[in-house]
Amino acid sequence: MIKNRIRELRGARGMTQGELADACGVRRETIVFLEQGKYNPSLALAHAAAKVLNTTIDELFQFED
Repeated sequence: MIKNRIRELRGARGMTQGELADACGVRRETIVFLEQGKYNPSLALAHAAAKVLNTTIDELFQFED
């Protein structure tokens, strides 16, 4: 299972889901599904989100057994 800190880090930067989606080149619904844990991102999307949120992929996503 993959947990993420997208909502937390996005909120700390005052970004909306739509703004993050635009910056990552995806639809807002994709960000909604990521935040809800209903979608596992591609490596490209994980990298883009981490870059926009000024963090690392390892800090943004946590892999749990």
